[in-house]
Amino acid sequence: MDAQRGAPAKVNLFLHVGPLGADGYHPLCSLVTFADVGDVLRLRQAPAMGFEIEGPFGAELEPGAENLVVRARDAALAGHPGPPPFQLVLDKRLPIAAGLGGGSADAAATLRLIGEALGWRAGGGEAGLMRIAAGLGADVPMCLAGRPTVAEGRGDILWPAPAFPELDAVLVNPLRPSPTGAVYRAYDVAGAPGRSAAPDWPASLATARAVAGFLADCRNDLEAPAIALQPAIAEVLTALRAAPETLIARMSGSGATCFALCVDPAAARRLGSNIAAAHPGWWVQRCRLAGCEPGPD
Repeated sequence: MDAQRGAPAKVNLFLHVGPLGADGYHPLCSLVTFADVGDVLRLRQAPAMGFEIEGPFGAELEPGAENLVVRARDAALAGHPGPPPFQLVLDKRLPIAAGLGGGSADAAATLRLIGEALGWRAGGGEAGLMRIAAGLGADVPMCLAGRPTVAEGRGDILWPAPAFPELDAVLVNPLRPSPTGAVYRAYDVAGAPGRSAAPDWPASLATARAVAGFLADCRNDLEAPAIALQPAIAEVLTALRAAPETLIARMSGSGATCFALCVDPAAARRLGSNIAAAHPGWWVQRCRLAGCEPGPD
């Protein structure tokens, strides 16, 4: 029964956000992909059900009923009474309130682990897991899918992403929190100047340079309000954009993590090393971002 699963960081390559709707949500359009770094969730047999958090950012989270791992576990078990007891351990490697979908990815990994460990593929399968994920938050279904996706609506309408290659990137967080709710409120106070319209999708994005060129015509509409609340984000973007290795740099989600795309692994290594040396108080992580294979003709 012992098993573990990664919870990859979610990166918004762009994020177009419209004004608050009558339903209390902001419509959006975002191209989302996933990094080869993230949290790790472990499941092991135990005398009683339990949950604990460890890792470099574990002390900043509470393992109580509001934690998304606990909520995902309880929602999954609600339809499957009487499983053997197990312990969940979250190795929290991503910064908190970082714009990387950490909590949603942790919830998705929880659903996958429990489903696989207890053999529920025949009892609702993927559709059943997706229904549970949708009840946990708008980002959880896309994290459960775990592949490049275009998200629209509240973030719950998912479309296949256009084809693009794997991307070498550097993630940087100034280790300052950027809570999503506060950023959206600041966006509304500023007049919600963005629009949730999708960009004109190109026929082909065959190289990292082509991806960067396409993204240059897109935006993250939450970047300005996040910077107003947390000026350290602007410092990160300035440092990344000044580096010769950077093709494009942008904030992910509601911040405070920013990403820079690079042309190849060597450029990403140089950029990551230089940023970490110049700013030892920042969280710096070189990574690969998942690409999307072209579909059948």
